[in-house]
Amino acid sequence: MKYFDFHTHAFTDELAPRALSGLSDTSGKTPTTDGTVNGLREIMRKNNIDEFLILPIATRPTQQTTINNWASSVMGDGLYAFGTVHPDSDNAPEEITRIKSLGLYGIKFHSEYQKFCPDDPKMFPIYEKMTEYRLPALFHGGYDPYCDGDIRCTPERMARTVEKFPELTFIVAHSGGLNMWDDVEKYLAGKYDNLYLDVSVIASFDIDRNQLFRIINNHGTDRILFGSDCPWDNPANEIDMINSLPLSEDDREKIFFRNAHKLLELSI
Repeated sequence: MKYFDFHTHAFTDELAPRALSGLSDTSGKTPTTDGTVNGLREIMRKNNIDEFLILPIATRPTQQTTINNWASSVMGDGLYAFGTVHPDSDNAPEEITRIKSLGLYGIKFHSEYQKFCPDDPKMFPIYEKMTEYRLPALFHGGYDPYCDGDIRCTPERMARTVEKFPELTFIVAHSGGLNMWDDVEKYLAGKYDNLYLDVSVIASFDIDRNQLFRIINNHGTDRILFGSDCPWDNPANEIDMINSLPLSEDDREKIFFRNAHKLLELSI
């Protein structure tokens, strides 16, 4: 079986120790890599994963240019990358143009780190520019240890956003909303043709396998993406989770790599 891990993280060699220390202290999770690109490549090799996607996040507007330059520079040999824009950046639309020119494959958003809601009207010019360039938008969905109050990216808010921008491809991580899977079934699963769900990190949150299979089955296996959220989970856990479900070999291939190739317009 081929694998494309659609949800991973890494940092510059200089930043990685500090970033992992702070994030692991907050989340209570022990990272599975040292946070570097080389560390990520190593765990991917151990799990026979030939292709994977890095998802960087600018937590301040001033970071986006530097992060996007770095993300572009580390691509190659099976590593792909999304870019990042900060919702409060005055030049977010211009940076989206630059992201496209850098060859990055989409844009990652994190409502808790960047402190915005996906259906906030200030995001609409960003979505419109992304639609123009056919750059998919990937969101952290649901609970996060960094939540400082109400969860900002809920399945209901994402449903309103996805519906308002039908020409833009959206991906919501963690099967649509970490620890909010009843609402995923109510508002997202099977509702929108322009919506993908990834399964990253949910194996370590003990999602009920019957509910997971129901979400996948109702949404359609052609719009489900394998991901791990490495270094916050070992990809082996999500592989085992998918393999535990009563899916056909064809459906497993779609989830493990074919859907990623199709979405990113890569040759198989």
